[in-house]
Amino acid sequence: MKRIIVLGGAGAMGRITVTDLAKTSSPDVEIVVADYDGRKAEALARSLGDPRVSAARVDVKDRAGAARILKGAFAIINSVQYQLNLAVMEIALDVRAHYIDLGGLFHVTREQLKFHDRFLAIGRTALVGMGAAPGITNILSRFAADKLDTVAEIHTRVGSMDKTRYEPKPALALAYSLKTILEEFSLRPAVFTNGEFIFVEPMSGDIPHRFPAPVGLRRPMYTLHSEVATLPLSFKHKGVREASFKIAFDGEFLDRVRFLRDLGLGSHDPIEVMSAEGPVLVAPVDVANKVAMSQPVAKAVGPMKQYEVVRAVVKGTKNGKKLTWVVDCHTPGMPQWGIGVDIDTGTPPAIAAQMLAAGEITERGAVPPEIAVPPEPFFKHLKKRRMTVKSQCKPGWDFSV
Repeated sequence: MKRIIVLGGAGAMGRITVTDLAKTSSPDVEIVVADYDGRKAEALARSLGDPRVSAARVDVKDRAGAARILKGAFAIINSVQYQLNLAVMEIALDVRAHYIDLGGLFHVTREQLKFHDRFLAIGRTALVGMGAAPGITNILSRFAADKLDTVAEIHTRVGSMDKTRYEPKPALALAYSLKTILEEFSLRPAVFTNGEFIFVEPMSGDIPHRFPAPVGLRRPMYTLHSEVATLPLSFKHKGVREASFKIAFDGEFLDRVRFLRDLGLGSHDPIEVMSAEGPVLVAPVDVANKVAMSQPVAKAVGPMKQYEVVRAVVKGTKNGKKLTWVVDCHTPGMPQWGIGVDIDTGTPPAIAAQMLAAGEITERGAVPPEIAVPPEPFFKHLKKRRMTVKSQCKPGWDFSV
């Protein structure tokens, strides 16, 4: 039996990863829902009705204790808050397991790449940033870059729409941690331009960009993301000089998160508040996240009407001619699993773990997806989850990003 452990497995993304593994993995895979909240982990494991799925309470801040529980793991999928990525990588090294996560918001990702030699030494893979963005974005970029002799620019974009009716309607609809979203809205995004990393204003660069139907025209903005930390390094040998990431949010959602940020609820600096026991120090961002993530679970009324496009625009040359490759991953969701477009974030880690088990991923060390994951086999796995990759090659470099 190959033991795949999903840390944070009872969380928003972890639940999708666990569901995917239960639905698609081979009979010789044992799946462990590992979470700080043991009761939620047990409830999820029971709900799947699969004897291969079990639960465990794990505190990743207790390195020795976590290592005892995770001993024997083939792969550890890390779906906890990205600030804990380095700690979880240490645990993966302790138990000699493969490691997969959803990204490190640029700065942590750069620190994670320094683990390369240590994972290489034990013959294991640490796949950093294997969700939708980063993750699918990186592999779409690799697909296009492989078709070019030189690469000048790599731009990744995400746009979505959701016309589903929900009850109760959430005050703030969240696909993942509000804490991470507030950080994306507050921290200065990295952009690679003229061969150098620079940092621009949060939420800037929101010019119109047309995605394929039904997403259509959106105004994606710069946010801090891990693609920009790795793509310029991975394709330096092809001459890349420009790289960026932008994401488009719903206008109402954008306004509400901006209000919370401007109110100071994105701050990590502790403030003193009074409790029944006296004054305590709390970080505003932790309070905001706890409240937001405790909203009543919203359920779709009627059919899901969601759609997301993850895009890579890669400009370069082939046989001396300027070309632009536009590669899109279309995601309509997976209603039969009760999962919407968040499937494109939650299932790639499950796919990667299965590709490692099948020998489809052979690269070792701490590496980003564009280095480790072969595009065509990965796209076949996406297709089984109703995600379709479409590409087109355009003459010149005039395609607007």
